[in-house]
Amino acid sequence: MQKMTPSYLACAVAMSLALAFPVHAGSGNNGGTAVKEAPLRAHLAFLASDVLEGRGTGQRGADLTVAYLEAQTQALGLKPGNGDSFRQSVMIAGVKTDAAASTLALQAGGQALPIRFGDDWVFAPGDATATHSFDSDLVFVGYGITAPDEQWNDFKGVDLKGKTLVVMVNDPQPTAEQPNRFNGKGLTYYGRWTYKFEEARRQGAAGVLLIHTTPSASYGWSVIQNSWSGVERFQLAAGTLGTQLQGWMTEATAKALFSAAGQDLDALRAAAERKDFKPVPLAAKLTGTMQAAVRKVEQFNVAAVVPGTDPKLKDEVVIYSAHWDHLGKQGDATGGKDVIFNGAVDNASGSAALLAMAQEAIRIPAKRSQMFLWVAAEEQGLLGSAAYAAAPLWPLAKTAANLNLDSLNFVGATRDIGTQGSERTELGTLAASTAKAMGMRIADAEPDLAGGYFRSDHFNFAKNGVPAFSIESGRDYIKDPAAAKAKAAAYGPRYHQVTDEYDASWDLSGMVQTAQYTLNLGRLIANGAKLPEWKAGDAFAQPRNKK
Repeated sequence: MQKMTPSYLACAVAMSLALAFPVHAGSGNNGGTAVKEAPLRAHLAFLASDVLEGRGTGQRGADLTVAYLEAQTQALGLKPGNGDSFRQSVMIAGVKTDAAASTLALQAGGQALPIRFGDDWVFAPGDATATHSFDSDLVFVGYGITAPDEQWNDFKGVDLKGKTLVVMVNDPQPTAEQPNRFNGKGLTYYGRWTYKFEEARRQGAAGVLLIHTTPSASYGWSVIQNSWSGVERFQLAAGTLGTQLQGWMTEATAKALFSAAGQDLDALRAAAERKDFKPVPLAAKLTGTMQAAVRKVEQFNVAAVVPGTDPKLKDEVVIYSAHWDHLGKQGDATGGKDVIFNGAVDNASGSAALLAMAQEAIRIPAKRSQMFLWVAAEEQGLLGSAAYAAAPLWPLAKTAANLNLDSLNFVGATRDIGTQGSERTELGTLAASTAKAMGMRIADAEPDLAGGYFRSDHFNFAKNGVPAFSIESGRDYIKDPAAAKAKAAAYGPRYHQVTDEYDASWDLSGMVQTAQYTLNLGRLIANGAKLPEWKAGDAFAQPRNKK
C-alpha cells in the first residue's frame, strides 16, 4: 500500500471529489451555471477538518491546504495562474514574543504597573527583529490620525521620534454639528488598528500601544489574546517595516497607567474628540527588553484561471478571492484540550465556495478570463492579497474587478444579499441587477461600524484602483426568520475561537446562494462591454495601478 503522504492525500481527495460530483447543466439567469451544494459541502467539511489543523500560517496545516487547493484546481481543469504554476510565493517574517524572557514594563509614578502579558497587555516586534531594549517616554496621541481630507491632525507637529504612542482605536465620533465627520457612525480606514501602526511608523515612533475596548474594536479582548498571546505573528518579509514595538492594552490597564501618571483617561479621551487636541506626554515610560523568536517562512497564494473566450477581452480578468488561512494550532493539547482553530465559517466557507464556483466556471467560460485566487495570511493583516497587489499575476490595469468571499452564510437562504462597498463603483449597479435577476434584493445599507470594507482582502485591490468589494450574507431569511437570526447571532462568540467548527447539520442553501450570486455577478462583469470604474469623488477613485 502506498504511504499516505500529505500531497498524495490531497490528490486522492481531489480525484474522489471530481468523480463524486460530476458537472450538470444549470438553468435560469446564470448563463447555464449552477453551483452545487454537494461539492461545496465536501470542500467545506475537509477544509475545516482537524486534518488541516486550522490552516495556520507557517504550520503544517498550511502546506496541506495549499496542496489540496492546488490539486482541486488541477482536477477541475483550470489553468495555472502563475506561468506553469498554481502557486505564488509570499515571503513572510514570523515573530513570536517570548514573554518569559522579556522584561518590558510600564513605569509610572516611579513604579512598574503590576500587569501580565496576555491578560493585561500584549506586544510584539513590528520590524521582525528579535531583541529590542526600551527606555521610551509614553505619549497619548488620541486617535493617532493624520487626515487632511478631514482637516484633522492628532500630532500637531510634535516630534515623536523614539517615543511610544498610546492610541485609541476607531475614529473621532460624529457630533450634532458634524454628523458625517469620519463617515459618521461608519468606520473609516483611519480607525483601523493597522492604520494606527502605519501612522506611528511614519511619525518615527519606537512603539505603539492601542487601547482596547470591545465597542471600539468591535470584538472582545479574547480575540486579541488569541492573535497575540503565545502565538506567532507575521508580516511581509519585504517592504516597509513597522515600529520596533506594536501592541495592545486592556482598558483597565490603560486607566491604571493614566491614573499612575496623574492623568484621567476618560477626560483625555473626551479631549481627543476635538479637532484642537494636541499630544499629551505622560509621566510614564516603557522600559526593559523585548525578546522574540524570528524566522522567515514561505507561504503561497493559489491562483487558477478559466481563460476567456473573446480574442480581445480574454486579456482582461475578473478575480474571485477568498483567504484559505485561519489561526491553526495553538497551545498544548494535553488533557484533551482543543487547540485547533478550525475556522469553518472564517474562512473555509469562502475557500470551499470558490472551488464550487470554479467547477461551474470552467464548464461555461465567459468572454473575459476569470481567476480564482486563494490568498494566504489574511488573518495576519491581509498579507497574501497585499503580496499579490505588489506583484500581480495579471496586470491590475486589465483587472476588471475583485469579488471577495469571507465568512459565508451557514444559516439558510435569504431574500437579500450584502454588497456594501459596491456603491463606491459602477459595480453597485451590476450588483443590483444581478440580485434582481435572481429574485433577490440588495440588503439595506448599515453603518460600517466595524470597518468591514478595510478588513478583507478586496481592500488591497481597492487601494490599487481595482473596483472591489466583499459579498456578504443577507439578513432577510426565508425559513423561520427568528430562529435563523438567532443562529446567525450565536456565531459571534465563536469568532476566532476553537468552536468555529463545521456542523454537518448546517443548511447550506444560503452559502450556495451567495456563491451563485458571486459567480453570476462575475460573469456579468466578464461579459460586459467595458471595465467597471470608480465613482468620481470616492476616496479610492484612481486609475488602476499599471503593474
